[in-house]
Amino acid sequence: MKLNELRDNEGATKSRKRVGRGIGSGSGKTGGRGVKGQKSRSGVSINGFEGGQMPLYRRLPKRGFKNLFGKDFNEVSLGRIQAAIDAKKLDEKAVIDVAALIAAGVVRRAKDGVRVLADGELKAKISLDVAGASKAALEKIEKAGGTVKLPEAAAKAE
Repeated sequence: MKLNELRDNEGATKSRKRVGRGIGSGSGKTGGRGVKGQKSRSGVSINGFEGGQMPLYRRLPKRGFKNLFGKDFNEVSLGRIQAAIDAKKLDEKAVIDVAALIAAGVVRRAKDGVRVLADGELKAKISLDVAGASKAALEKIEKAGGTVKLPEAAAKAE
């Protein structure tokens, strides 16, 4: 078998119906839409209309809300950072920030910042510059002799 011999199975693809190409085609004039009425016109969308009965989407209660000020953080565990340091992808002597984590492949893209979580063990003495960290993560980092710079701490100092 060659690539140029590849074909779909017989009957797998159906040729499209060319509508409105003369009466002789069988689907000319009204183009298979029937005669008159709302559905024969263009631009009609009546999905969800239940003939005057209260539609399902209005019968069901509204739930939840979208927080306009909510932040979407990248969550990174200490174990993941330690693994990147062990693999020589992160330099433990330098300040580890979002750019360094992206370069090391720990984080794919910067959202609203990075939040460090306490999963895993941390052996290296590191200095982090991140958007947030859990209390347990802060304790583990300080126990290993590292430091964490958080933006809210800087904002309170001003």
